[in-house]
Amino acid sequence: MTRETIFNAVLLLGLIAVPTWALIMDQPFTITLATRAVILALAAAGLNIALGIGGLVSLGHAVFFGIGGYAMGILAHHAQSYTAMMQWPFVIEGTKFMPVIWLVACLVAGLIAWVIGILSLRTTGAYFIMITLAFGQMFYYFAVSWSAYGGEDGMSIYVRNDFPGLNTLAPIQFYGLCLTLLVIVLIFTARLRKSPFGLALNAARQVPARLDAVGLNPVRLKLVAFVISGVITGLAGALFADLNRFVSPTMFSWQFSGEIMVLVILGGVGRLFGPVAGAVTFVALEHFLGGLTEFWHIFLGMILLAVVLFARGGITGLVAGKEASHD
Repeated sequence: MTRETIFNAVLLLGLIAVPTWALIMDQPFTITLATRAVILALAAAGLNIALGIGGLVSLGHAVFFGIGGYAMGILAHHAQSYTAMMQWPFVIEGTKFMPVIWLVACLVAGLIAWVIGILSLRTTGAYFIMITLAFGQMFYYFAVSWSAYGGEDGMSIYVRNDFPGLNTLAPIQFYGLCLTLLVIVLIFTARLRKSPFGLALNAARQVPARLDAVGLNPVRLKLVAFVISGVITGLAGALFADLNRFVSPTMFSWQFSGEIMVLVILGGVGRLFGPVAGAVTFVALEHFLGGLTEFWHIFLGMILLAVVLFARGGITGLVAGKEASHD
């Protein structure tokens, strides 16, 4: 058993133990904090597929996060106001049923990721980064001007959505739901990396010319990875909106895209549990240092600089030492 495997197991046990302790000690805020970390880890896990396996540096991934959030917000808004979303040619009503909301969030995020991917993957390098950033800004300003759903002020959802057999208003039950989805995505990512598609995608990142030589299209492989990445990030956005019971244009902001990327880099690009390690570290720093000073991002920047310079594999790579890398 490698050190990285042990570290991943300890991290997962910590995600179970800390909320359990908080439940026993009657500290619901700690459970909410852990839920935030898990949801951010889910969003980062989505980006990690595009960035870590596909080598796609996207600075507009908040688009999919925001789409997931607004899918949840719009459906729940119409459900709580008892108004239909569309009257013609057929009636479409809102819903507070989480599985339906997740399905809509994933489908819409995947469709938008497909469109953005088709256009963005015509370019590479800095041009790809700038195009994804441009799409992010487009969606941000569209949300700001969308007065029907709060515009710049955002939109509040007064009751958390429903999941069969659970009381989602109970922090520990909602946390368990989010953690389960994260584990499912991590299992999916692990299998994806070892699948023929994952191996071909990894080759497309490193030596695309060789794929062309054997008749595989590296752009198509990266497009599929980009869509999968968008779907997972969209699901995280829907959960994040449900956690806060609020959606706003800031979910589309380029700052938030950068934040998701920081989580991946901090934890370890391409590492299976890298997004989890990055999200847990980020939320812990935000909570503990944020209580000391409003300039806590300075310390985050120093840690990120140290990781980039001295621990290229992130926190996970630092723990793994000289063991074989994820490549």
